Amino acid sequence: MEELKASVAQIKARGQLTIPKRIRETSALEEGQVVSIIPVGRALIVMPKRVELEEARRQIKKIVKASGVSLEDLLSGLREERKALLKESYGKKKG
Repeated sequence: MEELKASVAQIKARGQLTIPKRIRETSALEEGQVVSIIPVGRALIVMPKRVELEEARRQIKKIVKASGVSLEDLLSGLREERKALLKESYGKKKG
């Protein structure tokens, strides 16, 4: 699978979130498809419903355990990635 950069999207008034076209295409997500949304700390994982939610949680737990990465390290990495993405997208904070 082609590696993609993180993207920024806006949540609309009714809670709708548009997944960028390139990510949809690369991930084989189609209009009307049901997805699972899995909360991981303050982050979300969105994946096709083809994998049942509980199975997805088991798979994610297994991957994280096998990698030796702690939950704290994972969340820290996500925070760092988010900061870098915000800086790239919006520039430096003024203040």
